[in-house]
Amino acid sequence: MTGKRMTAVRVLLVDDVAQVRRDLSTALTLAGEIEIVGEAANGLEAIRLTESLGPDVILMDLEMPVMDGYESTRQIKSSHPSCRVVALTVHDYESAREK
Repeated sequence: MTGKRMTAVRVLLVDDVAQVRRDLSTALTLAGEIEIVGEAANGLEAIRLTESLGPDVILMDLEMPVMDGYESTRQIKSSHPSCRVVALTVHDYESAREK
């Protein structure tokens, strides 16, 4: 049987807490078939890194300094509609839905 190696999913981690980014990176790397292509501490950095790195998926915190995940997601999806954005947050879900 000839096995075809799957291409790793290219992931950008975006969270203002460095420890969260490290923990996510460790967990996702251990899962296999995932390549962490970069990390950003705010939404503005996420936009810049999306332009230069072209991730397949972005794990995006919603509440961050400089530019929050809501606005950066809008801008990223506008210019990179095929990029998937998964929101990660520890904040109250009801208040997040209002944005």
